[in-house]
Amino acid sequence: MNLRRFSIGVRLSGGFALLFVLLAALGGVIAMQAASLQNGLSQQLMQIAATVPAAQQKAIATALADADGARQVLLKFAALTGIALVLACGLIAWRLSRSITRPLQAAVSVARRVATGDLSSKVVVEGRDEVSDLLRALQAMNQSLLDIVGEVRSSTQVISEASGQIAAGNGELSARTEAQASSLEQTASSMEQLTSAVTQNADHTARANQMVEAASSFAVKGGQVVSQVLETMSSINDSSRKIVEIISVIDGIAFQTNILALNASVEAARAGEQGRGFAVVAAEVRNLAQRSAVAAKEIKSLIDDSVQKVQSGNALADQAGGTMREIVESVQHVERIIAEITQAGKEQSGGITEVNQAITQMDRMTQQNAAMVEQAASAAVRMQQLATSLAQSVSAFRLENHTEEAVAMVRRAVQHVKQQGKEAALADFSRPAPEFKQRDLYINVIDLNGNTLAHGENAKLIGRNLIDLKDADGKLFIKQFVDTARSAGKGWIDYRWPNPVTAVLEEKTTYIEEVGGFVIGCGIYKG
Repeated sequence: MNLRRFSIGVRLSGGFALLFVLLAALGGVIAMQAASLQNGLSQQLMQIAATVPAAQQKAIATALADADGARQVLLKFAALTGIALVLACGLIAWRLSRSITRPLQAAVSVARRVATGDLSSKVVVEGRDEVSDLLRALQAMNQSLLDIVGEVRSSTQVISEASGQIAAGNGELSARTEAQASSLEQTASSMEQLTSAVTQNADHTARANQMVEAASSFAVKGGQVVSQVLETMSSINDSSRKIVEIISVIDGIAFQTNILALNASVEAARAGEQGRGFAVVAAEVRNLAQRSAVAAKEIKSLIDDSVQKVQSGNALADQAGGTMREIVESVQHVERIIAEITQAGKEQSGGITEVNQAITQMDRMTQQNAAMVEQAASAAVRMQQLATSLAQSVSAFRLENHTEEAVAMVRRAVQHVKQQGKEAALADFSRPAPEFKQRDLYINVIDLNGNTLAHGENAKLIGRNLIDLKDADGKLFIKQFVDTARSAGKGWIDYRWPNPVTAVLEEKTTYIEEVGGFVIGCGIYKG
């Protein structure tokens, strides 16, 4: 027979009942033995009384009657004693059974509530026996589970928010990386076009260099021709001067011939008829001299004009020579510049080719980075999904009521503001120490206008005005924070808000207190 099929109470009751039966049976046996012994004594006395005188028989009969009465009293006493013993043993058994089974039932109740995920039960332990040790162990286990689940909830919320931020950041980074990849691709295409244009410019510059070299050669030759022209013009100028000198000599000869003809005419006139023929000759000579003088003057005028023109041409030739020299120098300077441009174009072409290769490599790396960012974003989304799943699994546990902890945390924060000052306290609340962030409890601070000054869970909210923020039912709960702080200085505000991990709407309540124009609060989910 397997006794473990029965409860401890049944087994204890059965054991005590069996003990009572054994005690009752033992009492009955003792009573029967006493009665048997008394019957034997009575029979012996009756046998003895039959042999003694009548006077003694009466005394014996009286003794027998007294003995029978004593026997009856003894039997009643034994019965009453047995009943009292049974009742006392039953009471003791009941007390013992109750002292064992009640703590065990409490332990079973706690274990069953823990098994269903309810960690809010309080285990009251009294005594120092083994059952009390069991209850203490259950109490420690329940508290450990409570702490673990609370930490898991808090950590899951942090992981979920962090993974959400990472996923959002990776999404933005992926978009920017794709945009950068597109820009790099366009840049690479533009660089290819620029490379082609630079190469074409280098070719054109090389051809221009060749043409400038040819022009420089032509300019040098032109300069040489102009130099020869200058030399020729100088020779013509010298010849013109010599001709002028010769014409001057001829003009002098004509003048002297005219004087001689005039003198001959005078002498012929003096000679009379004898000198008439000589006078005619002298007149002809004079006419020739005059005509020679006129012709010499005309030639001199022409020669002078030619000399002036030759001089003007010489000056122009000099200017042309100077201009040609300047042209040659300019062409040579342009040739040097174009040569430098050609060299720079070659270097620029090589540099642009390297830049193009670098941009192509950057484009390839950017595309690889984009793929890696997409993988990281996918991993972050997966991590957020796992965190949400874990949070949903942990949400099956019902934790103890944290209202007292929320109130205590807010009051610690109020004292911290008074002791450390506003600025230092706000900084401590935004990067919370353990006393201002426990599991999913944290401090948030707003001013009386609804501006967020500190937030122990989401620093991105700092600086934002949330006075018009509504809950799922349209309640302006932040405004209610401020109104309660203005009117009562402290209080609880209930509202409905989605759990940041599971995204499920839950009942939430926040305890707030006003201190120095700050509204300090700590919220808990009622579920």
